[in-house]
Amino acid sequence: MRDLTHKVAWITGAGTGIGEAGAIALAQAGMNVVISGRRLAKLEAVAAQCQGLATIEVLDVSSKEDVQAVVDRIVAKFSRIDVMVASAGINVKERNWHNVSLEDWDSVIRIDLDGAFYCCKAVLPIMKTQGDGLIINISSWAGKHVSVVTGPAYTAAKHAMNAMNESINMEACTYGVRATAICPGEVATPILDNRPIPVTQEDRDKMVQAEDCGEVIRFLATLPKHVCINDMTISPTWNRGYVAAAGSQLPR
Repeated sequence: MRDLTHKVAWITGAGTGIGEAGAIALAQAGMNVVISGRRLAKLEAVAAQCQGLATIEVLDVSSKEDVQAVVDRIVAKFSRIDVMVASAGINVKERNWHNVSLEDWDSVIRIDLDGAFYCCKAVLPIMKTQGDGLIINISSWAGKHVSVVTGPAYTAAKHAMNAMNESINMEACTYGVRATAICPGEVATPILDNRPIPVTQEDRDKMVQAEDCGEVIRFLATLPKHVCINDMTISPTWNRGYVAAAGSQLPR
């Protein structure tokens, strides 16, 4: 496993959820972590848990100009970016065909897909020049399986993210750059608060926790550069979709 001490990671969506957990896990491994998100107070709370290794860069990833400016500042300070975790993402409460607005569709696509693309596009030249780099795109179970739960915008964005992720491996593998799409099933993060049907605390306790995903991110970062995990699915053992299907389809 690779020693991550003094290497540099940039994490978007780092104020909460999987991005927060990933930032803390990478800092615990000795990495300098640059944490980005839209809310300064949230980022400051995360930075306080990163053992003095965090740099804050407030960012809305839907702005391509701001994304490039943040990357330029990271390179100016650290001269490199070893790991990039694209974890910024949203979903909306009114998310299905009968009630999703055109504006909400645009917001989900701008952040979940375009924002990830802007970040990948900005770091790729740096990683190719280094001859080494890991991109981790936080996708979703919805990037592999279509369901009504996540709605068409989020589902389309995550399917597209998975395709985009693999195209990085196709085009950048000869430069030592690899990309992983992590596809979590239900994770107990604040994004659940926007579910049209509220999720109980009992159900949240059975889900994958953000810290579990942070451990996966750290594991990926420690793998040697000749190893590419193209995609990884992580889901709760007590999978609500499976439980519901079994209840309605399996004979008792």
